[in-house]
Amino acid sequence: MPKSPYLDLSRRERQIMDVVYRLGRAGVAEVREGMPDPPSYSAVRAMVGKLETKGFLTHEEEGPRYVYMPTMPREEARETALQRMVRTFFDGSVAKAAAAMLDLDAAELTEADLDELAARIEDARKRGR
Repeated sequence: MPKSPYLDLSRRERQIMDVVYRLGRAGVAEVREGMPDPPSYSAVRAMVGKLETKGFLTHEEEGPRYVYMPTMPREEARETALQRMVRTFFDGSVAKAAAAMLDLDAAELTEADLDELAARIEDARKRGR
């Protein structure tokens, strides 16, 4: 599977993408408002422009301002973020990542959650045969 460029975004670029995905479309001011400990307006504007140059955002003009939208569907971005996490923290092992998540949230899992996980594991077994 080819490596997605989404994996190489900086922390601030990922924060911007998170805000734009959450809002669906946003101007620089809205992006900045949605960021934790935001940098200056001009810094956010520059990063948004860089993300557009990299092909992650596109824009439409609404009067005097630009409104930005993601070019990659959120599901695809989510998958690449999960791939990065698994590769970085779990030596590329999906099983280790899943086990860590289960350990982390074990007390919060309902019977329905456990049933869903069991069904997904069974589906994975069937696909693997």
